Amino acid sequence: MSVSVQGALFEHSERRDLGAGAWVDLRSSWADDAHALFDELLSVIPWRAERRQMYDRGLDVPRLVSFHDLTTGPAPHPAITKLRRRLNDIYAGELGEPFTSAGLCLYRDGSDSVAWHGDTVGRSSTEDTMVAIVSLGATRVLALRPRGGGQSLRLPQHHGDLLVMGGSCQRTWEHAVPKTAIPKEPRISIQFRPRDVR
Repeated sequence: MSVSVQGALFEHSERRDLGAGAWVDLRSSWADDAHALFDELLSVIPWRAERRQMYDRGLDVPRLVSFHDLTTGPAPHPAITKLRRRLNDIYAGELGEPFTSAGLCLYRDGSDSVAWHGDTVGRSSTEDTMVAIVSLGATRVLALRPRGGGQSLRLPQHHGDLLVMGGSCQRTWEHAVPKTAIPKEPRISIQFRPRDVR
């Protein structure tokens, strides 16, 4: 299977300024062949369950994951290489460096989620970075809120959409994929990050 990325990338795109140097790009229906790619990734990715220590006990992480450092090994699927190449063509100049990793999450249903966080591991507290997320499968909300409180945003991520968080966003905002009581089919997110961001 080959995956193509839409040529007219700016026809359905929007950059939202979040203040203090933070921004979010939203590009609807960015990945072509999203249905076939979803089906293939669901079956070929080496999904694994993780546990995290929370206070005095270990808890199951409420989603399956697969992380790939693309500087030390191949992507787990050729389409991920193509998506990364296209993202680097668009954003590496603004970012000042390429995307070097692909982290995948499988949200099996509405009870799978990720808690509030910012992707800053390995970066200084003043360094800007960028995280690009391609969504496949069921629509889920990516929620954003300023660190320390304030007005939050709820951004639905549809099948094939691209969301990019840039500038100071990882330092000044937190994001989450909240649980939902509404029955949901599976969703895969592919997060592309530069070096030392996780």
